[in-house]
Amino acid sequence: MRDIIILSCTDCKRKNYTTTKNKKTMPDKMQIKKYCPFDKKHTVHKETK
Repeated sequence: MRDIIILSCTDCKRKNYTTTKNKKTMPDKMQIKKYCPFDKKHTVHKETK
């Protein structure tokens, strides 16, 4: 079963994106490099609650 997670920017700490992941295959926290519209550049986004 896939769960909905929220991704927040590591620079500005704002919650920008939502996505899904399978917690059985990926038990660790997800980190993706995505575009932050507030910083106007690509930054690392981490999984938050």
